[in-house]
Amino acid sequence: MPAKGAFTIRVKPSDEAKRLDVLVASFLSGQTRTFVAGLIMAISPVFAQSSNDYIEMTREVIKAEKKAAVAEAMQLTDAESQPFWDLYNEYQGKQYPVHNKRIAIIKDLADNYENLSDEKADELWTNYMKFQQELLKVKISYYKKFKKIISPGDAARYFQIENKIDALINAKLAAEISLIETKSL
Repeated sequence: MPAKGAFTIRVKPSDEAKRLDVLVASFLSGQTRTFVAGLIMAISPVFAQSSNDYIEMTREVIKAEKKAAVAEAMQLTDAESQPFWDLYNEYQGKQYPVHNKRIAIIKDLADNYENLSDEKADELWTNYMKFQQELLKVKISYYKKFKKIISPGDAARYFQIENKIDALINAKLAAEISLIETKSL
């Protein structure tokens, strides 16, 4: 029983929403695991070039699978389709260099993990917050653009799909990346 003054919101997901959740989770279950494995391989200098190639190849697979999931979930009309996909591709292109910063942060953590100082830990976390801020700016900018070509409700739906996919990727990364432990010098 909720405490006095507290409230609970219950939402019964539609069959379509359940199908979307299954679709997003199923495509990410294998692809994200592969992506995370590529990031983990990147910690070794021996694998540096091959891991970068592997990360790029995996990103391309995820990109295609993600686009298919978005297409199925959005169910766009013929009139909405071309403008949506043009803007979608532009948006994905704007996110790409921002996500490269996250990969660089993960690699930097891996390269310095064994002898991580407080200063380096602070630098890594500061860079991560900058990455998050930059990503949010891109999202805000493109949400406004999407609302101009599709209804605000459909734009919100699209960004909800993006958020679900991002959350799954972030959860997989969080599970694979160890907590920071600094070393006293």
